[in-house]
Amino acid sequence: MTLPRPIPNVLTIAGSDPSGGAGIQADLKTFSALGAYGTSVITALTAQNTCGVTGVHPVPADFIAAQLETLLADIEIDAVKIGMVASREVAETLGTLLERRRPRWIVLDPVMVAKSGDVLVDDAGIRAVREVLVPLADLVTPNLPEAAVLLDCVEPHDRAAMAALAPGLRALGAGAVLLKGGHLAGDACPDLLITPDATHWLEGPRIATGNLHGTGCTLSSAIATRLALGDALPDAVAAAKAWLATALGESHRLAVGRGHGPVHHFHAWW
Repeated sequence: MTLPRPIPNVLTIAGSDPSGGAGIQADLKTFSALGAYGTSVITALTAQNTCGVTGVHPVPADFIAAQLETLLADIEIDAVKIGMVASREVAETLGTLLERRRPRWIVLDPVMVAKSGDVLVDDAGIRAVREVLVPLADLVTPNLPEAAVLLDCVEPHDRAAMAALAPGLRALGAGAVLLKGGHLAGDACPDLLITPDATHWLEGPRIATGNLHGTGCTLSSAIATRLALGDALPDAVAAAKAWLATALGESHRLAVGRGHGPVHHFHAWW
């Protein structure tokens, strides 16, 4: 008799969003919706809602280390998603501990640029992401503004310019890169998956909704979950992208706040 596959344990290392649409809260919802057990290490407390962020209280690096060490000493983690990391000290702390007890999959969502276009981390934080966290990751998921920050170049505005970034992004040392094309103009949202062996365009329609809060967090967490469930990398990315499209399309069923609302993580359940 074949025993059922154990439910995987997935970890999010990110900041807290009280409105529930992004960060730790969005990640845990994603893990649960897709069939994994979610765990978390909080890197920052924020005061925010669907209209914006009014305050950030970083968690000290030594307490982030305490959270992570205590968790990894007890629970076997199958995949980890890393969100915004704003200091080199935190990046190096995460790098040291995750190398010591490395999960099978590490997905990095390099949150460095706000939807307004404002850069959220200073030069030291950008260098920490580029030099410490990107080489640690099996997959990095930058959007176009974040890719431009990582490579210190002009943001691409068409597919050809996106493809031209592939060599530079791969040279940063990640196992693979998912370059997200949602900032391109037009009715499509093409993403480019760059692996050591090939590049894959993943096509998708632009969903007509203003409920875009936490989409990057949600996508990277969905990919991490699908990888933990056993998908090959291209399949995990494609499945996560399709799931997110439905979550965006169903987001009108939620009534959360007066600003940019969240996606409907549990669209398949309620």
